[in-house]
Amino acid sequence: MEHIYSPYNKTFLDLGFVTIQYYALFIVVGALLGLLYCIKECKKFNIDKEKITDAFIYGFVFAIIGARLYYVIFEWHYYIQNPVSIIMISHGGLAIHGGLIATAIYLYYYTRKHKINILAFFEGIMPGFLIGQSLGRWGNFMNQEAHGPIISGTLDEQRYFLSQTLHLPDFITNQMYLYGDSGLGYYHPTFLYESLWNILGLIILIFVLKKLKKYLLGDALSFYLIWYGIGRYFIESLRTDALMLGDVRVAQLASIIMIIFGAFFTIYRRIKNYQKIYYQDYLQSCREVQKESDIDEN
Repeated sequence: MEHIYSPYNKTFLDLGFVTIQYYALFIVVGALLGLLYCIKECKKFNIDKEKITDAFIYGFVFAIIGARLYYVIFEWHYYIQNPVSIIMISHGGLAIHGGLIATAIYLYYYTRKHKINILAFFEGIMPGFLIGQSLGRWGNFMNQEAHGPIISGTLDEQRYFLSQTLHLPDFITNQMYLYGDSGLGYYHPTFLYESLWNILGLIILIFVLKKLKKYLLGDALSFYLIWYGIGRYFIESLRTDALMLGDVRVAQLASIIMIIFGAFFTIYRRIKNYQKIYYQDYLQSCREVQKESDIDEN
């Protein structure tokens, strides 16, 4: 079988004076979908829509800056030789963990300033993160990056694994035919593995966990840290473009820290009764407050 496939054009729109890459498009669209979910969820807790939007606008900027700085720091040996490339993010180079750290710092400040219950805010934000990351990974797909190692076997066997064993459609299989560290061939679509993992986590969080009576307000944070941490840890072991700190994969180290913190926060709240507010109870109290507010207005 002849294997000749042209990769997708990375440019979504070129108007001459401005160029929009698919990488940026998927990140922005994913973030906006996450925002819509956050607004819908936080409305239940009587959190003002304008405050959510303001938090999103500035939080998104901080997330991009944090994600870029994190990546640049661990790839400094390259960027010290190519300083102009530091601001060129359209071709990739955003580390999610850096974005998470920057966003967490900003949200802590923002919620304290505006006296917003940060645990309630997390119920909208963390599912929004999963939505954004699920879609954002497709920007990596368009760039043919964030992939795993080359699949073993001949080219026909490699393609068979993707199209028949994994049952992937041709548009994904063809895009995974690229020239990587191991030469020309078909590579593992780790971007897809992570995207699907995030979608599964989103479904579990929204349609299962939030329905449980013992689910605490803010457990979305713990679940996200543990769920994403586990998935990223194993998927990162397949990545060929991992950020390294000596012999350690940075993302795996960060994932372990996320898992530990998420587990600790989950257990600590239940043992020490720290902010032990049940999601369903808090939701009901917010409904009652809103009902009384509507009566007063009428």
